[in-house]
Amino acid sequence: MANRHLARSVVLQVLFERDSSEGKMTNDEALSRLTDYGKEFGARDSDMPFMKQLLQSAIAKQKEIDEVIVRAAPEWPIDRIASIDRNILRLGLTELLFADRTQVPAKVAINEAIELAKSFGSASSGRFVNGVLGAVYVELGEPGKNEGGARKDVGNKPVKMPTEHLAGAVVYARSEGETYLAFVHDIFGHWTLSKGKIEEGEDIQAGAIREIKEEMGLDIKIVQELGVNEYVANDSKVEGGKKRKRVSYFLAESPFSELRLGSSGGLDDAQWFPLSTVGDLNFYDDTLKIIVPAINVLAKRSADPQKKIETEEGSEGQKKVEEKEESQEARTERHGGRRRR
Repeated sequence: MANRHLARSVVLQVLFERDSSEGKMTNDEALSRLTDYGKEFGARDSDMPFMKQLLQSAIAKQKEIDEVIVRAAPEWPIDRIASIDRNILRLGLTELLFADRTQVPAKVAINEAIELAKSFGSASSGRFVNGVLGAVYVELGEPGKNEGGARKDVGNKPVKMPTEHLAGAVVYARSEGETYLAFVHDIFGHWTLSKGKIEEGEDIQAGAIREIKEEMGLDIKIVQELGVNEYVANDSKVEGGKKRKRVSYFLAESPFSELRLGSSGGLDDAQWFPLSTVGDLNFYDDTLKIIVPAINVLAKRSADPQKKIETEEGSEGQKKVEEKEESQEARTERHGGRRRR
């Protein structure tokens, strides 16, 4: 572990210098610098493949990672973050988001970044890095939180948290005898459900209709409520730094029209998918728990048993989604993963 910590320190040094060069350092120069620093600081030869992969991934994914940083720390524009902290975050997020978790568990990635911040940053760097990576960790569903050892227990004292209400929908449309579902794609690489915050004094259903219009450009009709997801999220603007988010989801019908992605942030695409292909998409566990009931409702509402959504046997897409949910539930029991946007 100590050797891997040294390896990460060497990668950080190269990332810092590359950042300071304002893009003038080429990838080949960065790799050459990595080799030189590895020898200078006594990194093991056996760690060089790990170091090269980490450096190349951090460089290749920098744009996506910077978007995640902006989302996790909206009060800190990327160019206002100290260069060393910025590159520690880039390194930590590279491992947290893109590394093989069997090799680098999420909590190891976070702890290693915090230690780098304590070693190379300012007095407040450790807390800042912990806050940003912790926010992303919660967004990912705290993978591996039940495996022990990563984050310190802050005590069992109950904390009263403010509640933020949100609403979203599983939106469907029919075209030429086929059923389609609309999803948005987030910067973490998953397809998910469109949702947003309910405004003060706004009805939950009215809020869902407004949010879908703003985020996907669709005029929807609410069919029925599907369920509620509730979770805790980091928020530096509230007392205690945490708030409870309560998301009400609805099944909603829409015309099969062009999707127009809004500017709410954190999303990079919106698409319609035939129901038969939905089971092949990359979803979060809690998203599946809403999608499966939605498909079941659609199946029951289908008047024609020969349609893609069949009342008795279930469609190919329905079976795929249910199988994926069962698979992810089993994985959740092993690793404690739950992810929410």
